[in-house]
Amino acid sequence: MDQFLVDRGELQVAGMPLRLLAARVGSTPFYAYSRQLLQARVAQLRAALPAAVKLHYAMKANPMPAVVGFMAGLVDGIDVASAGELAVALDAGADPAEISFAGPGKRDPELVQAVAAGVLVNVESMRELPVLARASQALGLPARVAVRVNPDFELKGSGMKMGGGPKQFGVDVELVPELLAFAAREGLAFEGFHLYAGSQNLKAESICEAQAKSYELALRLAEHAPSPVQFLNLGGGFGIPYFPGEQALDLAPIGANLQAICERATRELPQAHIVIELGRYLVGEAGVYVARITDRKVSRGQVYLVTDGGLHHHLSASGNFGQVVRKNYPVTLSPGLAGRALGVELESASVVGPLCTPLDLLADRMELPVAQEGDFAVVFQSGAYGASASPQRFLGHPVCTEVLV
Repeated sequence: MDQFLVDRGELQVAGMPLRLLAARVGSTPFYAYSRQLLQARVAQLRAALPAAVKLHYAMKANPMPAVVGFMAGLVDGIDVASAGELAVALDAGADPAEISFAGPGKRDPELVQAVAAGVLVNVESMRELPVLARASQALGLPARVAVRVNPDFELKGSGMKMGGGPKQFGVDVELVPELLAFAAREGLAFEGFHLYAGSQNLKAESICEAQAKSYELALRLAEHAPSPVQFLNLGGGFGIPYFPGEQALDLAPIGANLQAICERATRELPQAHIVIELGRYLVGEAGVYVARITDRKVSRGQVYLVTDGGLHHHLSASGNFGQVVRKNYPVTLSPGLAGRALGVELESASVVGPLCTPLDLLADRMELPVAQEGDFAVVFQSGAYGASASPQRFLGHPVCTEVLV
């Protein structure tokens, strides 16, 4: 949206007119991610958060290898959720000492790979402990572990709640002392705790409350730990605005809250590094999804702009990735030919894809400039949970390209 400039009616991506970028990519649809915007977002966070806080990139938000490699040079660590992501992070040059591995269903071979790589495993089940112990003994390496805790509270106002109540994520807080005792008996290298209460939250007060509660909980659990806490991941949950009326997250109170936590930790958990884990907030606003209009249809008075992209590439924008009531992502149109302008006339139009399902909808009855075949439809806020979170093999259409510019 505002992060991307428009020059004479044509969208610019990293200073390049969209039609030239499309020609450079060679085909549509495609995702384009801006290095400049990724760098600016990290700098914004660094300025707002205490210097003592470590910033980790949760690469599930966007695991494109070029993006992960670029982010690895900007942040302090990478959080992975599978052995596949671990391989990408290691290939990207991320420091194994600053890689953490979370997920509720880690397979035995994945746990062995994590021990061999020397990364920190966020344990989410008692089942993982003997597997890690055997791997540690077989490899002659201490398995580095933190406990992912399912807290007895949730992040209020979150798009997805990942803590509080029954959850597949983490170890219920009341079971953590037993797990810590088992880890000590098995000789595992305990390092700390991981608490992640929820995601996609735009309310600073809710995030501050969850962070404060998470710190207090970690402080209580540290009394049962076999060694001092070195790693305390307070999660993330920072959201980005997608829909009309939503306001960007205010970082100032979050920074002040984390400063207070860091000052307490200096006294109460002196060996602990405070970590904030962010995915969508780091990359979501730095990407666009671009499809070309292949047909302009009018059905009983309703304009349909049919494109060569759709839900198989961008499930989130179609409303089928977590939305209860479908809302339009921010969408614009851009001319596909040099010298052509879309003009100021607007019309109500729906942007759809080529799939044989009414779910293939990128924009529903939006006020958009009048467009023709060959023009581009652009979906903003597309840097996170895009290509990798979409059913790209659905109905046998081609997969889309991703570029970092």
